[in-house]
Amino acid sequence: MTLRLRPHHVLCSVGFEGVGYDDAFTANMSNLVRGQLRAPGGQDMNILISGHADAICAPCPKRRGLGCASQDRIDRFDADHAELLDLAPGQLLTWGECLEKVRENVVPDDLDRICRDCPWLPGGMCKAAVARLIQ
Repeated sequence: MTLRLRPHHVLCSVGFEGVGYDDAFTANMSNLVRGQLRAPGGQDMNILISGHADAICAPCPKRRGLGCASQDRIDRFDADHAELLDLAPGQLLTWGECLEKVRENVVPDDLDRICRDCPWLPGGMCKAAVARLIQ
């Protein structure tokens, strides 16, 4: 199985702690992150980097076809994350390789720049998750 993820959803998946926009979004993200990526063998899951709506976006109330009601912000998130993580749409890698890119390229304070305007950033869970991952 191959899971499609936007570049910024790589870090969202690292930082996910069970909170989302609504119940459907949270249940989907929990299934993808906890049920697949963090499950035994999850590091071997194939990830296809997407330039459009992905598996996490599927039930999002802000989704608009292959885009988002906040498309300008999402495009900035994806561009900043792709640059920092050295990812590009169409790239195929494993979840373990995604985690290695985070370990090699990200420090918690980078999120202040690449995740600015993210509603989840002030909660600190993503920075804490990145810190745990790179230790």
